Amino acid sequence: MLAKIHVTFKNGVLDPQGKAVHHALNDLGFNEVRDVTLGKYLEIKLEGVSAEEAEHRVSDMCEKLLANTVIESYRYTLDPTD
Repeated sequence: MLAKIHVTFKNGVLDPQGKAVHHALNDLGFNEVRDVTLGKYLEIKLEGVSAEEAEHRVSDMCEKLLANTVIESYRYTLDPTD
């Protein structure tokens, strides 16, 4: 099983890196860019767990380590692997 996890700041949380990238893109002439949000993308390979258990395990990983749930939100998908 392959967990694909996206972690981003919640709405209203200051994202200084996103602001810096936004300004840099505008300075380079990409004036259509209105906002940039940076985050983290992780891929975790799981073995020996059912799809149902993988759901619980990945959620636990996000809650306990991968995301600071006070200021970040996360979403993930689980894909079967060969």
